Amino acid sequence: MKVLISGGAGYIGSTVASACLDAGITPVVLDSLVTGRREFARGRAFYEGDIADGGLIDTIFAEHPDIEAVVHCAALIVVPDSVADPVGYYRANVAKSLDFVEHLLRNGCEKMIFSSSASIYEAGDDFTVDESSGLAPQSPYARTKAVCEGMFADISATQPIRILSLRYFNPIGADPKMRTGLQLRRPSHALGKMIEAWEEGTPFQVTGTSWPTRDGSGIRDYIHVWDLATAHVAALERFGTFTEDVINLGTGRGTTVRELVDAFNEVVERPIEVVETGPRPGDVVGAYTRTELARRLLEWEPRHTVAEGIRHSLEWARIRPEILG
Repeated sequence: MKVLISGGAGYIGSTVASACLDAGITPVVLDSLVTGRREFARGRAFYEGDIADGGLIDTIFAEHPDIEAVVHCAALIVVPDSVADPVGYYRANVAKSLDFVEHLLRNGCEKMIFSSSASIYEAGDDFTVDESSGLAPQSPYARTKAVCEGMFADISATQPIRILSLRYFNPIGADPKMRTGLQLRRPSHALGKMIEAWEEGTPFQVTGTSWPTRDGSGIRDYIHVWDLATAHVAALERFGTFTEDVINLGTGRGTTVRELVDAFNEVVERPIEVVETGPRPGDVVGAYTRTELARRLLEWEPRHTVAEGIRHSLEWARIRPEILG
């Protein structure tokens, strides 16, 4: 099988490409390199360009007529940035995705997996959600994902393409073989900020301490990025064996920010200190998923712990300068 991966030189897309290679699936990588890294596409068929470039998409399919499916990972993903630049986020995540699907239809592509987000959910009183839970996206970034899901549902209802949305919870870690990891030196998510604080010897900021959780900090479902990637392989291999068009990808366990700090400090020799601040623009209390559907439909379940995700993130942070400069 051959698969086109948009955003395949980014953190998640490149890890999906590695998981595909390990499973005998050939990835073809498309990435604009706005946030992706050329190093992550080394040794793989790679096209630098935009998903909205119809001529480029035509060229890719002409040169790889055996592409059977697309994994659409290309997107801007930083919540505070989406608050500051909603126009840019809607253009990159929604308008260009619409162009992309139009180009796929023209080239006869019948299968697409869309990288969606659990940030679109309205969490229940116990902070758990499943695929039938209500939606209430709280940031422009989250709304771009919800808009895309609705747009893709309308398209797949009448056009010859099936689109499966995989709603990611919170990826951490790196490829266990250390082929790829977070390309950003200063990522905006909690674990990235912890590593930054640990490296620099500065306190880690817990952003928001008045949420209605067990300790007042936000709660998340932290899934190892390799588990996330292997779920894509399972979805590609089982595409068409089920009719559902949305599947959550998480661990089924909720971890608060304070608990993530505790787990981090158990892994490192020198613990980080904590200071409390208010929430960032667009922050939400968070949620974690019930995982029955992914287990049943994909015959998949996560295998890595939060501690392993932290260890792999730290290992990647140490070698990142050698790989990415």
